[in-house]
Amino acid sequence: MAKPQRKRKQGKIPSLEVIFLYAFLIVLAILFILPIFYLFMGSFKAESELFRVPFKWLPDKFQFGNFINMFSSIPFFKYLKNTMIIVVCNIVGSLLSCSLVAYGFARLRWPGRDKVFILVLITMILPYQVTLVPLFLMFTKMKWIGTFLPLTVTCFFGNPFFIFLLRQFFTGIPQDISEAARIDGAGEFTIFSRLVIPMAKPALTTVAIFAFIRSWNDFLGPLVFLGKDELYTLSLAASMLKSNLDPNWSLLLALGAVMILPVLILFFVMQKYFIQGIAMSGIKG
Repeated sequence: MAKPQRKRKQGKIPSLEVIFLYAFLIVLAILFILPIFYLFMGSFKAESELFRVPFKWLPDKFQFGNFINMFSSIPFFKYLKNTMIIVVCNIVGSLLSCSLVAYGFARLRWPGRDKVFILVLITMILPYQVTLVPLFLMFTKMKWIGTFLPLTVTCFFGNPFFIFLLRQFFTGIPQDISEAARIDGAGEFTIFSRLVIPMAKPALTTVAIFAFIRSWNDFLGPLVFLGKDELYTLSLAASMLKSNLDPNWSLLLALGAVMILPVLILFFVMQKYFIQGIAMSGIKG
């Protein structure tokens, strides 16, 4: 008997909705990429090319001297060290404080828990500028102005958005795991540190990325609380390169390209955990 011929698998033709969806996403991605592409290309242009008509995306000749002049115009590595001190403290403080508070809201039962959690969420409505003056007066009395303390110690007291993100993730972890550990004699801190935290790596990575971007790009906080040139961060260095008479656009674009590069690298390296953390935190709870 002749063997039946196997039918060749034919790929399904995508529907019009799928085609339009991908076309829309491609256009949207291009719109987001264009400013970043212009930033990097502009950092290699001479200042006369930036405002040339007709406009050209690529420079006539790549000017690596813009980066050399930028490094010589400001104490870049000193400001980088100051920025990294603040960034590392923000990441460590946010992960420690927010994970502990979120665990208390998600895995422990105590009177008024949900009401307190709602109060934490309400604080997200207040813009940072509203609390800036009271914080400045408080830190002035504590003699913290002119130090890194206002930008580092405060992150150890939690962030409402990070607490909400981690709480949503912790809520989705099955309670049976914690109950089994309690039967074996494990305490709450053991359950938190050895069971919940290893399972929450995507959410913790997401919080770390958000904390990095928040402190790396922060301009208003260092401007108000630092007050000394030797404590300035890279975000404040842009104001030193720019003046009313000579904006130094080429140097500003070079500094912007250097500052955005770590953010892009961090996202591309951690995008798997970042997307997983956002998706899983959004559907839980």
